Amino acid sequence: MAQYEAVFDTLGLRDWCDAGTGEAPVSMAQLLAQAKGGGTEEAGSGLPFPSLDVLHEACPRIGQTRDLTEGLEQGFLSIRSELKFVLDPITQPLSWMLDGTLFVFESAPWWVMIPALLLVSWLVSRSRSVTGFVAFVLLFFAFIDHYEVAMQTLAIVFVCTGISVLLGVPIGIGMSKSDTAQRSIVPLLDLLQTLPTFVYLIPLIFLFSVTESKLYGIAIILYAIVPVIRLTDLGIRLVDKDVIEAADAFGLTSRQKLARVELPLALPNIMAGVNQTIMMSLAMVVIASLVSAPGLGVLVLRGIRSLDLGVGIVAGLGIVLLAVVLDRVSKAALARVDTQRNTK
Repeated sequence: MAQYEAVFDTLGLRDWCDAGTGEAPVSMAQLLAQAKGGGTEEAGSGLPFPSLDVLHEACPRIGQTRDLTEGLEQGFLSIRSELKFVLDPITQPLSWMLDGTLFVFESAPWWVMIPALLLVSWLVSRSRSVTGFVAFVLLFFAFIDHYEVAMQTLAIVFVCTGISVLLGVPIGIGMSKSDTAQRSIVPLLDLLQTLPTFVYLIPLIFLFSVTESKLYGIAIILYAIVPVIRLTDLGIRLVDKDVIEAADAFGLTSRQKLARVELPLALPNIMAGVNQTIMMSLAMVVIASLVSAPGLGVLVLRGIRSLDLGVGIVAGLGIVLLAVVLDRVSKAALARVDTQRNTK
């Protein structure tokens, strides 16, 4: 770019720009321009934005965009062994939990698993309509021979949601007690919530084997943990200040105040966060089928790869039904919590 070459010449940086550069590999744009018999600048394009590639043409010592991406990759690969050495023992229990739960859900006969799931649904929701709907969906899965893959998806959701709640609620409590912690954690939560789902899998593929369950388990937890953290923090911060002052007047300690006042009053918000975590876990299970996560997502992926419309639609319908079941049960539990709180 002649315009930017003049800038470097004016600044007296020409010798620095040309020193030791040699014959740098030409870009695709340069090859196309040479094939057309002209320069790299298109006619009538005016002054281009001084991006890395444009500045590199004027000063070869300035790196290109591909140098930036390659540097990030090499930086990650250089610490890969150390990260794997640290993360492997920490995350190995997640593989054991996923493998064990999958084994139980897959090996238990249907005449044991279906009544057990219906009993759990009834104990959580205390709703005949919700329990009846759960029974209909489970029997429908068994009728169309999708029972096994549905149980695999359900097992993964149970484990990842449970871990997300166990980790997310304490983090949310810590955020609610410290404005500094909230300001530090919120940007990370924003990153996790807006990062495209496929991007979660990229660094994990380099760190763990595709055959390890923790590969997709970590991705699901990172994606699904955000709502329960945010809503736990919000729920505790929304507790009426007059109630907190009354608890202080009665001489309650911080732990007593949290267990007897703040958490019970924030429970509806926390349950709403659990509901959203369940939904996001289910959504990520489908994406995680790309890295060997079993379940209904595998059938969706098979339908896409083989252009089998029927397999993809039936599996997609199964995911929708499973999502509705989990949503109805969790919302019924939330309504029950609200009812019990209002009657006290």
